[in-house]
Amino acid sequence: MAARIQNAAGGPDITPAVQHLFTEVYASGVPRQTLELVHLRASQINGCSACVDAGATRAAKAGVSPEKLYALAAWYENPLFDDAERAALAPAEAATRLSDRPGAVTDEIWAEAVRHYDQRQLAALVLMVAITNFFNRINTTLRIPAGTRWD
Repeated sequence: MAARIQNAAGGPDITPAVQHLFTEVYASGVPRQTLELVHLRASQINGCSACVDAGATRAAKAGVSPEKLYALAAWYENPLFDDAERAALAPAEAATRLSDRPGAVTDEIWAEAVRHYDQRQLAALVLMVAITNFFNRINTTLRIPAGTRWD
C-alpha cells in the first residue's frame, strides 16, 4: 500500500497543537500503560494499521506485557485487565463506536470510569480517544502504511 500523500510537509502544520494536547494527556495522572491501551484499542476498532503498529510499539515501551497486547481486542473477557483499565477502555470503545448506537457512552459506562478516575483524568481519557480517532481517520484516508514513525 502506498501513501496517498508522500510529503505532508506542504500541508497545515498541526504538530505544535497536537504536541500540546499530548503533553496535557500524559500529564493527567492516568497511567501511561492505560493511555497506550486506550489509543491502541481505538485504533484497532478503526482499522488504522499505522496507528495499531505504532500504538503496539508505544504500549510495549510503556511496559504493557505482550500477553495484554495480544488480548486487547477482547479486553472485556480477559482477567489480565484490571478494573481501572476496563473503566478506561469501556468509554474509549463506546466513544469510538458512536455510530453503532445512540448514547453509546452510557451513564453506566461513565459512572464506572468516575469510580477510577478524577475529572482531569477523565478529560485526558476523552481527549486521548478524540486524538486517536482524529489520527485514525487521517491515516486511513491517506493510506499511511504500518511502520511509519512520527517520533
